[in-house]
Amino acid sequence: MFENIREDINSVFDRDPAARSVLEIIFCYPGLHAAWFYRIAHWFWTRELFFLGRFTSHIGRFLTGIEIHPGAKIGRKFFIDHGMGVVIGETAEIGDNVTIYHGVTLGGVTWDKVKRHPTLEDNVVIGSGAKILGPFTVGKGAKIGSNSVVVKEVPPNATVVGIPGRAVLQQEEKPVEARPDLEHGNLPDPEAKAISCLFDQIRALEKKVQELTKRLDGQEVKPSPALASKRATAAKPTARKASPAAKKAKAKEE
Repeated sequence: MFENIREDINSVFDRDPAARSVLEIIFCYPGLHAAWFYRIAHWFWTRELFFLGRFTSHIGRFLTGIEIHPGAKIGRKFFIDHGMGVVIGETAEIGDNVTIYHGVTLGGVTWDKVKRHPTLEDNVVIGSGAKILGPFTVGKGAKIGSNSVVVKEVPPNATVVGIPGRAVLQQEEKPVEARPDLEHGNLPDPEAKAISCLFDQIRALEKKVQELTKRLDGQEVKPSPALASKRATAAKPTARKASPAAKKAKAKEE
């Protein structure tokens, strides 16, 4: 128990540069308080004391603004930064060394009593406001950008952004780091990249049109011999044939 508390405090020091003392962490970090309330509630829940588990969880939610269902499974060194508005559902599973920022939801997409919440493997980082909905796995070392909505499985070491979330960066597996390297301001922007590609194609087309225009301006357009002959024939006057009545009148005159 005391070993877990020591790990939790060290996790705050490792991942929050604003932390200055153990006393400050113990009394002023609601994410840490929520994790401790969860552990008590989960202890009741695993011993089928469901009401006590839910009631303890409810007290933790009232005091911290963080709702963690006592049925969820959470590993070691779990850290919630800021924390307000975080919701973790009953069948969610969270590995070791996971970091979650405020406003994150680990939610379900069905009312059936089955596995309906996501599984986060080790070293996952979830940016503020992200929603991860459904019973799929977010792979080891993955990063979810702020305000993303993720509805399908995320491969290991991938970076996901957007609504719906799409993997925009796939990194090679690297050694475990105590401090997450998610930089919210440096995440790729897939929409901006797509628009940039369209502009590149438009510029290439404009260049081709200009080259064709110059080529046509420098040449005299001459008709083909067959077309010239046809036009000359059409321009010649054609002799009109006399009608039978005109021929008779001419014969009488003679």
